[in-house]
Amino acid sequence: MIETRQLTKRYGDLIAVNHIDLMLQEGDVFGFNGPNGSGKTTTMRMLATLLQPDYGEAYVCGKSIYTHQPEIRRLVGFMPDFYGVYEDMTVVEYLEFFAAAYRVPQHHRRKVVEDKLELVDMSFKRDAMVNQLSRGQTQRVGLARVLLHEPQVLLLDEPASGLDPRARIEIRNLLKRLGELKKTVIVSSHILPELADVCTRVGMIEKGHLIVDGYVDEVMRMARNRILLNIRVKDDTDEAARLLEQQDEVASVSIKPTGLIEAALKPSVLDYSALPTALIARGFKLTLFREEETNLETAFMELTKGLVQ
Repeated sequence: MIETRQLTKRYGDLIAVNHIDLMLQEGDVFGFNGPNGSGKTTTMRMLATLLQPDYGEAYVCGKSIYTHQPEIRRLVGFMPDFYGVYEDMTVVEYLEFFAAAYRVPQHHRRKVVEDKLELVDMSFKRDAMVNQLSRGQTQRVGLARVLLHEPQVLLLDEPASGLDPRARIEIRNLLKRLGELKKTVIVSSHILPELADVCTRVGMIEKGHLIVDGYVDEVMRMARNRILLNIRVKDDTDEAARLLEQQDEVASVSIKPTGLIEAALKPSVLDYSALPTALIARGFKLTLFREEETNLETAFMELTKGLVQ
């Protein structure tokens, strides 16, 4: 559905996007993560045919961004991070205006608008003035707008930017629904928790370089250079920590103020079944023994260097 080959964009001496290779299939929800100024928006604008690359190639649904721009624009729904709305229009009028611009047949237009409002849970605001909506409601109407012409590809640039916690959750739930519709979605963000629950794939970009690209479980494995165990015993925490330090599998041990023991295993160690056995044999009563899960935030810190343009 989306393929880029050495895609590059310069602004003078600044290389905003540096030889990016990317391949996304139908139904992929791709979380595009990186600090502000890393090249996310520039990449998405090139895929939407709003910017011309300086080098490289990109295909959307098999069509080149150089030679098939009108066709690509009919296949893509692009939602920028900030956009204006027309005053003196209700939500229905606003969406019907864009449905006409997308050449949705007039006899079918009202039903399409009502269906999209229902999808984004905004039917209750159909007759409200667009410029009086909250930021979160405006974002949901924006998503309805880019869905009017049934695009196969969605490019969503920071859709949860500036939203309160409740609105963020609502946008995340909506992104999950879009994934279920088998659309190919690129959603950019610099806030990792926004991506963790909705994406099947994740890419991490720094200074225009795509340094990480893979399915979420693959990225987790890349970041996990050693296993970290969380352990809690009923009594004698200090003594239990000393016992763990003496085990061959353990690289380091620390005790948190809450009394939680964190034991980092040596990089080559995958089997730690002997550790709880050793603790129990010495009379310790285990109340917690679990492997700490790697999340996207941990993966990002492990795999990136914090570079910006």
